[in-house]
Amino acid sequence: MWAILSQSLSRMRPGTLPSPRSSNGSDQVNQKVKDNIPSIASAIIRSIMEVSHTVETEELMTCLQIQLYHPQQASRALYRMLPLETRHKLQAEDPVRLGRDAQACTFVLVDPRVSRKQLSLQAYRTSNSPDMLFSVQNLSQKGRVTVNGFELGFLERAELPGKALIRFGEYEMLIRRENGEAKGSFEVEFGVLAVPPSREMGMVVPNMVPVMDTGSDLSTNGIPPLMSQGPMEMDETIMYQSGRALLP
Repeated sequence: MWAILSQSLSRMRPGTLPSPRSSNGSDQVNQKVKDNIPSIASAIIRSIMEVSHTVETEELMTCLQIQLYHPQQASRALYRMLPLETRHKLQAEDPVRLGRDAQACTFVLVDPRVSRKQLSLQAYRTSNSPDMLFSVQNLSQKGRVTVNGFELGFLERAELPGKALIRFGEYEMLIRRENGEAKGSFEVEFGVLAVPPSREMGMVVPNMVPVMDTGSDLSTNGIPPLMSQGPMEMDETIMYQSGRALLP
C-alpha cells in the first residue's frame, strides 16, 4: 500500500510539493503546502481505492463445480444453453435457479421433461463457519428432488454439503464446493460426466421422472428446512394426459 502511495505522490505535477529550501521563506512554503492539501488527500484516497480493488480481484472465490449426467445426453442437446467448462461469476445474494424457463432461471436445461423452475441454490454464511455455504431448494410442485438420497418436497430447503449428488427426473448432478475467501460473489462451473456419478459414489437410488407424478410428496425424510420457505410462487410443470405432453 505504501508503494502505491509513493507512486501516486511521485506522479503529481512538479511544484505540488514545494521544496523546504525555498528562498521565499518558510511562510510561503507553509502556505503552498496548505493550498495543496486537497490534491494530496485526493491522491491518497485514489491509492486506497486502488488497493481495495486489487485485494478484491485477487481474492479466491468459492466455486461450485456442477457436473451433469443424463442417459440421453449423447443424442440430445440438453446442455446447449449451459456455459460448459467455463467459470461463471455470480453475486452471493442472488439465487441460482435451474430449469427449462430461460426467463425465470439462471441456467437452462433444454428438456421439456424438466420443470419450468426445477431447483435453486442459495449462498449463505453462518457465524460457525468462515466458508460460504449453500442450500438447495425444490422449486417444482410435481418434480421430486433428492440430495444424497434424501427427498425434498415442494419449496423445501436443505443444506448442501461440500460434495452432494442431486437427482431429479433422469438427471444426476454432482456438486463439489471449492472454498474461497471472497464474501460478495462466487463462481459456478458446469461440466458433463460420461457415467452416472451415483455409480462411482456407490449410491443405489431409484430413478425418478417428476413430470409423470400425479401428486406431490411433501415428505422430508427427516431433513428440516434450512431456511424459511420461499419464494411463494406457483411452478408450471408439465402435465400429461392420455400419453401426450401439454406444455404451458
